[in-house]
This record gives sequence, structure tokens and C-alpha cells, in this order.
Amino acid sequence: MATNGSSSPPGVGEIVQLNVGGSRFSTSRQTLMWIPDSFFSSLLSGRISTLRDETGAIFIDRDPTAFAPILNFLRTKELDLSVLRHEAEFYGITPLVRRLLLCEELDRSSCGSVLFHGYLPPPGKGDPCQCESPVLPPPPLTSGRVRVEKRVLPALLLFLVLIIAGHHNWIVAAYAHFVICYRIKESTGWQQVFSSPYLDWTIERIALNAKVVGGPHGDKDKMVAAASDSRIILWSIQDGGSGNEIGIFSLGVPVDDLFFIGNQLVATSHTGKVGVWNAVTQHWQVQDVVPITSCDTAGSFLLLGCNNGSIYYIDMQKFPLRMKDNDLLVTELYHDPSNDAITALSVYLTPKTSVSGNWIEIAYGTSSGAVRVIVQHPETVGSGPQLFQTFTVHRSPVTKIMLSEKHLVSVCADNNHVRTWTVTRFRGMISTQPGSTPLASFKILSLEETESHGSYCSGNDIGPFGERDDQQVFIQKVIPITNKLFVRLSSTGKRICEVQSVDGTTITCFMVRECEGSSRMGSRPRRYLFTGQGNGSIQMWDLTTAMDTANKGEERKKDGPTEEELLQLLDQCDLSTSRCATPNISPAPSVMHHAQLRESCSRLEIHCKHRAVHSSKCHLTLPALQHTDPTYYFTITGCRLCSKAY
Repeated sequence: MATNGSSSPPGVGEIVQLNVGGSRFSTSRQTLMWIPDSFFSSLLSGRISTLRDETGAIFIDRDPTAFAPILNFLRTKELDLSVLRHEAEFYGITPLVRRLLLCEELDRSSCGSVLFHGYLPPPGKGDPCQCESPVLPPPPLTSGRVRVEKRVLPALLLFLVLIIAGHHNWIVAAYAHFVICYRIKESTGWQQVFSSPYLDWTIERIALNAKVVGGPHGDKDKMVAAASDSRIILWSIQDGGSGNEIGIFSLGVPVDDLFFIGNQLVATSHTGKVGVWNAVTQHWQVQDVVPITSCDTAGSFLLLGCNNGSIYYIDMQKFPLRMKDNDLLVTELYHDPSNDAITALSVYLTPKTSVSGNWIEIAYGTSSGAVRVIVQHPETVGSGPQLFQTFTVHRSPVTKIMLSEKHLVSVCADNNHVRTWTVTRFRGMISTQPGSTPLASFKILSLEETESHGSYCSGNDIGPFGERDDQQVFIQKVIPITNKLFVRLSSTGKRICEVQSVDGTTITCFMVRECEGSSRMGSRPRRYLFTGQGNGSIQMWDLTTAMDTANKGEERKKDGPTEEELLQLLDQCDLSTSRCATPNISPAPSVMHHAQLRESCSRLEIHCKHRAVHSSKCHLTLPALQHTDPTYYFTITGCRLCSKAY
């Protein structure tokens, strides 16, 4: 092009040379500039510093294959559906982004899929907790950098649902500083019944008992407990919704597990303490035992797996106390032959018969990865349980175990590696003919944040969920900040369904529960998945319908997330190896191969996906929060150049 010996000012007809990922593109300045406030208008107007190659072409470090359809849209204004939307968002091609969003709306509804069952809105303005700590609006975006004031953080944390627990037709949702109870009735559906006062400490554990027999106000009492660090508060709730604080108790050490056995509240700590509140005596008692590595309940029995290789039990129905020192009577039930710590525990009581009574079956996992099954026949109570089977298929500590009517399921610390076996029974009792046979091996990959709130593990437990005589499921939450969950059979790992938040908000916790919604003859309890959201709401999903559909084979699904689905979930996350394992301690670096993530658990660091191009000009100020909702809370931060809120 002739220049007549002098450089003419940039005009609309100027040819612009681009080097995108090593491929050359030539186009006019007018083609790149017709959309205001896009990446290209900022680039050509000098608001973004340019990097040129040896020929003088502007270099853009992006995929040239994905750039070609973008340039074609700028030239022709025609839409190519194969273009990835995030590429259009990166370049700021607003018309293209809007069209792609509209196409996505064809298959997406704010009312959810056929599995969506209900929605409980965030706590209203009338709640007493809001008066204590009002919600502060996010500060405006100014000059690309946002200052997050400390006073905003408690308000943001206040309305995240941290934990959901359920019992019969009641559920309790724990927020940072208060709890709310709901119940379901066939005629009215779900209704809020109780809202606790504002607590000065952050809740980390909750427990609910919806059928209190012989309580201070009769059999219609409900009890709710919440714990933080070593403190526990207990409320009594009446059917009308009024609640009374029973008391605040201290375990003296951090509470790891909180649950009810009958009318008695039990708290355990890994340090070796058990706290029990007796509903009859209204007395709180703390007992020192061996450091606890696992626990389970069966009927009125509390079983403790300890780091010395022993399994102990306490009969909570008798609540025996030694006369000389008034201590709980803790009895050793079994000792592991290898002296390994009991890291997982599951008790199965066979149906009681008039002939033999209950046959007690206990499956447990150890720190060395062994899985053992011990049994005790009612006629041989005095001799103690006998070792029945041993499996040494895990090379990492066993973190979960479940013995049900038809299956034995174990999970180890190697990124939730699952092994399952079919269980053979004769007249309800486990049998050696032909014995347990291997069924499946798979993983429930579930990543955690590098620093998570103390309630995260309690609110995001993968399961398995379900009754011992029914199909059980795992709930897979691949990354901590996501709006999607995968529901998978615990026996085979097959995907039953996937659920996605109807409003796009982050799922902060989840729980599976059976509820008896109808009292009509012939009706059966229905299984629901409850998800707590980043905006404070609770969403419900009908797993009974999902499992019926899967059992009929009407819709054949894959197992866990596919490689494409996993990459999509990890789109805005960085993975890093860490010695801090999920859910247990990983091997030391000396025994780890640097190229493998298998022996360690992956962690996440949120980052701006525009960092590579915007470099130091992309200013992000992420609040030091866990379980935040990127579509709600991250609006207080953003990228100056792309106007993208995070």
C-alpha cells in the first residue's frame, strides 16, 4: 500500500496484521473496531499494551483455531455455533455472547428438570439474625481494583448454607451463625418452623432429632444441636415452632462428630474424648478414652474405632456408669490382629428373629488399607466377635466403609478410590458360600480448597447415603465452587443422574434424606437430595424418580464425569499437589513421584482466566472466604479490562 513518503494517521481502512498463536491473520481496522469496548478496540486504541513479532504484527497468545470463527463473525456477523462462548467473552464480542446465551437457554430452565422438587428461599428480612448483622451491599467497581473491607466478610459468610442435616420429615440448615428448621407436611409442603438466635461463633457441626420420646414437653419435642470448636448448644423445639435453649456444653477439645442416639446427644473428638448429654438426667458428661479415629452407631450402641487398633462400645440405652468413679462403662469389643488404627467403621444389625436374635456384623478399615469383617452370633456373645473376612486391596488408609444387606463398600484416601463387593446371605446372615465377591472399582474424585471452613467436610460428605436394605448412592462434587453434582450408585459407580442449580448459584453443601410426604396407605417414603446454595437458599431433588428411571434403563448414563465434563468443571481452577490430603494424609514427598497426582490429593486455587493476556493489568481482589458463590459474592471483584465480574 502506497504511503506517499509519509505515515498517514490510522484510519478505518487501515490493514491490521495479527499473529494469533503463530498463525497470521490480516483484516481491516474497521472490522476489529465496530464493537465498542471490546478487546480489539482497547488494543488498537492503546489502552492495552501491544507485543509485536519480528514482522511488526500484533501478537495475541490465543488458539488460532478458536480465533478464526471469532474473526469470521466480526467480518460477516454470521454465527458459528461451534465457537466456544468463553472465547467470545474473552474478546468482548457482546452480540455473539448474547446469541450463544440465548441458544443455551433453549435447554435450560430456571424451574429445573423433572428431578427438581422444590426451593426454599434464603432467610427473610424478618429473621432475628439479620438484625444482628445486616447484609452489606458489595462496593462498586472502581478503576479495576476493589477494596474488600473487613466488615463485609461476616455479612457474606452469614447467608451461605454450610451444613444440612435431616431426621424423618424435618431438616435443619446451618448458616454461619444461626440454624433454621423446616418440616414437610403433605398438605402444606415444606415450612420454616424454627430459627435460632444469632450465635457469636461460627457453626461447624449440627445434629437433629425429630422424634424425642419422653422429652420435657412430651413426645412431640424435637432437639437441635450445633457445635463450634469445643462448644455445643442444644435447643428443644415444640411442634408450634417455639424453641428453648437447653444449655451450652463444652467438650474441652474440638468436636469432630455430633449426633443423637435415641434421646441422648453424643459428641466425639479425635483426641479421645466422648461427651454425652443424657435426656433423662439432663446431665452432660465427658469421658476420656483412647484417641478416636472412627465411630458408628447401631441401635443403642455407640462403637468407637481407635488408633490403638481396638474397637470399643458403649450401650447408650443402659447408659452404664461405674459406681466408683461415675465414668461411662466403655468396653473393648475387638482388637485388630495387625494393631492398625481403625480408620473407618460400619455396623450392620441383621433383622431380629425369634430364633437367633440379632447377628452383629462389623466392617472396618485400617490405616494400612486393610478391610475386615467381623461377626458375632447372639449365642456366642461371651466369646466376642470372630474375624470373618479380610481384604487387602487398598494401599492408602481406608476413610469410609459401609456394610449393607447386599454390598460391602470401602473408600480409601487415594482420591476417594472405591472398592465394592457383593455380600452373600443365608437367612439374613452373612455367608461364606460362595462368600463376598469383587464387584467394582472406581473413584469419587472430590477436590477441596487449600483452606476450607471447618464445616466443609461435614456439609460435603460424599456418602454413601441410603438405608442398609436399599440402594445407596454417592454424591460427587468435583470442585468446591460448582453448581453441579453427580449422583452415583455406591455399589457400581454408575451415574444415576446429575443435578445443576436452577439459579446457577454455587452448591455449598448437600445431604440425602428419605421423607414420608404422605400418610396414605400404600405410599412409600421418597428419597430427596437437598443442596445448600451460596445465596442462602435450599434446593431439593427427587432421587426416587431418578433411581426408578435408571433402574428401568430408560436413560443410560456414564459413570462419573467424563474427561470433557471434568475439564469444563476445572476451567477456572489451578491444580496443585499438597501433602494435606483429602480426605486423609497423603504419603510424604519422598515416596511420591513428581509426575503423578495419584498418591496425593489435588487442591484448588481460583485465578483469573484472563491473567495470561492481561498480565499485571488485570486486578483481582478475592475475599478470603470459603464456599462463596461466584455469581453472587464474587461480584465485589472484577477485571478492569474485560469488565468480567468474579
